[in-house]
Amino acid sequence: MLSIFQKKIFLADLLEGFTDFHNHLLPGIDDGAKDVIDSLSMIKKFNEFGVRSFVTSPHVMGEFYPNTPETILPALEKIKKDLPDGNSIKAAGEYMMDQFLIDQLENESVLNVVDNYVLVEMSYFQAPINLAEILFKIQNKNLKPILAHPERYAFYHGNSLNKYEDLKARGCKFQLNMLSLSTHYGTGIHKKALQLLENGMIDFISSDAHRIEHLEKIENLKLKKNQLRLIEPIIEKSKALFS
Repeated sequence: MLSIFQKKIFLADLLEGFTDFHNHLLPGIDDGAKDVIDSLSMIKKFNEFGVRSFVTSPHVMGEFYPNTPETILPALEKIKKDLPDGNSIKAAGEYMMDQFLIDQLENESVLNVVDNYVLVEMSYFQAPINLAEILFKIQNKNLKPILAHPERYAFYHGNSLNKYEDLKARGCKFQLNMLSLSTHYGTGIHKKALQLLENGMIDFISSDAHRIEHLEKIENLKLKKNQLRLIEPIIEKSKALFS
């Protein structure tokens, strides 16, 4: 797909050796893969991009997906039994910042992405009222929060980046969704993604793939030259997180 004569290149061409750490590969425990067949189909599609290393991150939400290591790790073992050669996979979680997360922090049952990084998210409707308290509790456990898809929180949209700057000041790293580089989630989210990139606020990138259709869209996602300039350092920084 990659050619020096192209004005645009494919995002997938930049992913050789990448570790995808935000995805929903585990079968049957959230709104991602329904079964092991789905899981393995997604992994094989990732392999076409040169991605063979995974940290899978099922939703952990007290109200909808009250996952714990007791549900996550057995689902991981189901994949490992048939994992294609040359692939590696471990499990973490995508933790909604709610009371259930606070409880798991107290129980020390949070599954980290890598080192002491933990992947967190918020509702798409509003930030938690006790957001500052939750971030404090996360860091009080010597964990570092990576906020998933900050570009998707419409309640933070607008010309000002003050809310994002506040999250940064509170210790959050930001993880961009690959499909936010297109209009997959809508033009507003795409524009916010580019604004955050242009202002140097994005730290990492990952797929957030829930189904193979997401990966097919990533496969066909083309980057303009200005997008390439912004995203290449983020991809390299994401790779370095696991080196």
